[in-house]
Amino acid sequence: MSVLIEKPVSAAGVVTPAAGAGRQVLRRVLRRPSAVAAAAVLALLVLLALTAPLFAQLTGQDPNAYHDDLVDSARGGVPLGSFGGVSADHWLGVEPGTGRDLFTRLLHGARVSLLVALGATVVQIAVGVTVGLSAALGNRFVSQLIGRFTDVMIALPMLVIGIALTAVVPPDFPRELLLILLIGLFDWGGTARMVRAQTLALTGLDFVESARLSGNGTLRIARRELLPALAAPVITLAAIKVPTAMVAEASLSFLGVGVKPPTPSWGQMLSSAQTWFRADPAYVLLPAGLLFVTVLAFTVLGDAVRTALDPREGSRLRVGTRKERTA
Repeated sequence: MSVLIEKPVSAAGVVTPAAGAGRQVLRRVLRRPSAVAAAAVLALLVLLALTAPLFAQLTGQDPNAYHDDLVDSARGGVPLGSFGGVSADHWLGVEPGTGRDLFTRLLHGARVSLLVALGATVVQIAVGVTVGLSAALGNRFVSQLIGRFTDVMIALPMLVIGIALTAVVPPDFPRELLLILLIGLFDWGGTARMVRAQTLALTGLDFVESARLSGNGTLRIARRELLPALAAPVITLAAIKVPTAMVAEASLSFLGVGVKPPTPSWGQMLSSAQTWFRADPAYVLLPAGLLFVTVLAFTVLGDAVRTALDPREGSRLRVGTRKERTA
């Protein structure tokens, strides 16, 4: 199904600037309480991640400082006290085995997880859109060549390649950048296929044919006509790719490809929490809950933006029509 973007037209028949279309999309998004709530949650998470060092100073807790007196060594390092060692000094308790403050580690872990997820998504979308458009607008030979290359990239095991890279990448290479490049450059195949299919559907529509008959070149048609029409599905896919990248970061951190301790990340915390889920359930539930909330917020916001960009397409998160819901 092709997705069209309506261009706002003034009373005189002149196309208004893109800013007017942007404001119209923003108004549609703000009319949905779920989208506003999701955006507020994501804004709060980003704000907390950016101010993580400030919170560490205010609470007086170093995220990498060990507190052996806060864990029970006789029980293997289980935090002392209720709910994982929650107290006035440690708002969410402490980490089992080490006694490190869990609140500050979660905030610092959000910096790594969000940075890797957003950076990898930008790389995925940029590469996928470029390859997909090239495959759809090129000749038959170019299209088949790009299609086979995309199939090979999809078939490559990213986790195995990530493990192999640890043997050749210098130890001082920034691990966050390595994760962004690894996830972004090996997970764009689905984006390229979607963009190619949507582009092929759009090229037969009247507004693209009109632009071609007007003498516009392929690059100009792609930039002026196809890219705006692809905005809705690409934004929706990007909202799905962000939490997927966070899960990939968690998997790579578990295999030793991700950030190195003591630098925290949600994925790394989940990996180490698997041995403590019975003795200290809070250590598992806190990073897992934050990851779940982030995934849900990105999904809800992405769906709202997609619907706002294409009002004729109903929200996929709704069940039934409005008439059916009120009946």
